Amino acid sequence: MSGRHDVPLAMTWFALLAFGVVMVASASAALGAVAIQTRHGVFLLAALFTFAAILAVPLRHWQTAHRPCLFLALILLAVVLVPGIGREVNGAQRWIGLGGFTLQPSEIAKFLITIYLAGYLAQAGKAMGDDVLTFLRPLLWVGAVLALLMLEPDFGSAVVIASVTGGLMFLGGVRLRYFCAAGLLAVAAFAALAVGEDYRLARLTSFLDPWAVAFDSGYQLTQALIPFGRGGWFGMGLGESAQKLHFLPEAHNDFILAVVVEELGIVGAAALIALFVMMVLRLFNIAKAAAAQGRAFAAYATYGAGLLIAAQALIHVGVNIGVLPTKGLTLPFVSYGGNSLIVCTALVALGLRAHWEGGHGRR
Repeated sequence: MSGRHDVPLAMTWFALLAFGVVMVASASAALGAVAIQTRHGVFLLAALFTFAAILAVPLRHWQTAHRPCLFLALILLAVVLVPGIGREVNGAQRWIGLGGFTLQPSEIAKFLITIYLAGYLAQAGKAMGDDVLTFLRPLLWVGAVLALLMLEPDFGSAVVIASVTGGLMFLGGVRLRYFCAAGLLAVAAFAALAVGEDYRLARLTSFLDPWAVAFDSGYQLTQALIPFGRGGWFGMGLGESAQKLHFLPEAHNDFILAVVVEELGIVGAAALIALFVMMVLRLFNIAKAAAAQGRAFAAYATYGAGLLIAAQALIHVGVNIGVLPTKGLTLPFVSYGGNSLIVCTALVALGLRAHWEGGHGRR
């Protein structure tokens, strides 16, 4: 689009935010809905403030700060591991308490690493395809980020960041043999980590046949699959989910798609997924236009935003329908969770800023 603002992207974002408000209210009905809705409203206001702030910052400032963004991500991920600072919940130390709210460094790191990679690739240019050291340098830094994430542990966020890194490196012109070698090493590393802990191995085996351990490690998945049978094509009606009534754990965040299917049916879930497809395609189109204009950082940053949202949404859907092992990942804009909502909104703002600079703004 040649207009000042990318209206389709903005409208898709608004639609997902509105959908999220409705579904969080519905999915949290058995968990003290008023308190959760109030907190979600506060998160939404914080996200809107973040959106305005990111939209106001010229992309050249982010490009200049791409290395500090990397170091900030490393610092945050290290600080959360410090006893007394990081808060442990269900065996994972992923949060830093801030009064009545919590900061989740892994979510912030997703945005910061996207900025770092975009800046690095824009600076490296054609050297990414010619020099193996230029290719390896960002992988070593991202490897350090992934190592810190696994210490929390946060396997889901590690997979998302690794996926975005691979996608951006491929777009950056890395030679295919380097890309394939790095990809195989990453897959081998994640496979080793997955089977290295008993609880991760249990998730892998239970995901293959959750009904065999329906009251043990397969409990979450079996409870998430039941709504797909109950909901059918058009659902039981908004607010009529039975699984959210203390049967399905984390119904308002990690498994909100299951509630969507139970209440709005396969048709409602398909409409929701279509919104994500539209958003990602718009971001990719903005990135493609920026690349054609020679604005490398804007292109990589927007591609990264689209890849990150797509990866997280795809994993959330895969977990809910039982084709991926259970991971604690929210559905962007829809699930309850302030950190995810703010970061994903910041990514959309980054894409809108790239579009604006390409048409009417100062670069």
